[in-house]
Amino acid sequence: MAEIVYPPVVLAAKTMFRVLDNRLRVTGTEHVPRTGGAVIACNHIGYLDFIFCGLGAQPAKRLVRFMAKKEIFDNRIAGPLMRGMHHIPVDRGAGKASYDEAVDRLRSGEVVGVFPEATISRSFTIKPIKSGAVRMAADAGVPVVPMALWGTQRLWTKGRPKELTKRHVPIHIHAGEPLRPTPGDDPDALSSDLRVRLQAILDELQAGYPDRPAGEDDRWWLPAHLGGTAPTPEEAAALDAKGRDRD
Repeated sequence: MAEIVYPPVVLAAKTMFRVLDNRLRVTGTEHVPRTGGAVIACNHIGYLDFIFCGLGAQPAKRLVRFMAKKEIFDNRIAGPLMRGMHHIPVDRGAGKASYDEAVDRLRSGEVVGVFPEATISRSFTIKPIKSGAVRMAADAGVPVVPMALWGTQRLWTKGRPKELTKRHVPIHIHAGEPLRPTPGDDPDALSSDLRVRLQAILDELQAGYPDRPAGEDDRWWLPAHLGGTAPTPEEAAALDAKGRDRD
């Protein structure tokens, strides 16, 4: 596929983060395959996560094709960019078509990015995850690379005002050791393993993060178990349920 749109978008993102002095630290990139298909399964704490997850594959010189809800592709501004970067639209009413397309892309040697929690985690811990990431990897015969982000929630997340021009925010990205699902594996058991791995990576990123809240009102971006005021996982699940009831 011709890459007319994706490289300039990556360059623009890197330039913006340099200007804002958002201190990106990307580690574990030796786990991202330099060639061949792979699924990157990433945690989800902010609306810009797809940008940072994609940057996590840049040291391996890979472009990540993200699975994203169809409504984004219908947007008059975001839609042309998403199509130009060859991302994969997901129609929740016809999910098999997007799943099959993702498997075809993986078999052809591409990297597909997914957020297996499906929605942003308000608690900033790993929510229960869906099995699609390990199932498509097993069907395509490719690895799943767990990747976690920390710091992106401080720029824009659910229930908070966006602060896209906030300066000097450290953003940490780490790719973990791949899982290698096979068609004979139990996808639910593998998904549980993937969730444990994602939480372990996230715990390490949180423990090594250089910033601390500037004051009581700034504790919102820390999970409750680290002394922050983010909802607990149980409180976050209740809030998500209320949101679904309103939809």
